[in-house]
Amino acid sequence: MKKIAAALILILAIQFSFAQQLNYDWKSMKPEQRKEVIQKMNPSERMSLLKEFREKMIVAELAVPQNNQPEFIHLYTQYQDRQNDIKSKFTPSEDYENMTDEEATRQLNQSFEVGQQLLDNRKNYAQKFMKVISPQQVLKMYQTEGKMRNKILDKKQAGPNNPSPQRRR
Repeated sequence: MKKIAAALILILAIQFSFAQQLNYDWKSMKPEQRKEVIQKMNPSERMSLLKEFREKMIVAELAVPQNNQPEFIHLYTQYQDRQNDIKSKFTPSEDYENMTDEEATRQLNQSFEVGQQLLDNRKNYAQKFMKVISPQQVLKMYQTEGKMRNKILDKKQAGPNNPSPQRRR
């Protein structure tokens, strides 16, 4: 338990010092300015910033009480790390035309196994989250994650020359 507390304090200290270094008012910056600042960051700084933004957005969206925020963020980080670990187990080959039936069946079964592990992890963490936030907030958290994922996919699909689906509407 002491190791976990020490690790959490270290992580929070690093995040705080990182946030101090990047003391930008992101909301008032123009998109071009944000893009320029982010492009100057190294990959680990970008990942830390993304993680921090995601955490702040989820905490704000769910209106997590101030006294529960540290515990919630710790749990949320564990949950995200576990989900990413599970996802990393599956690297599909997209050369479907050249696969044998056996290879395709194996890859399909592997995708089902990984999907089940992701679902089991969500169920496990839902129980843990409900000790910190309400069941309604847990539902909203999972829905918010889905919305974030869809936004990211929309932006990836839009590319630099295509307007995003949301802007076309």
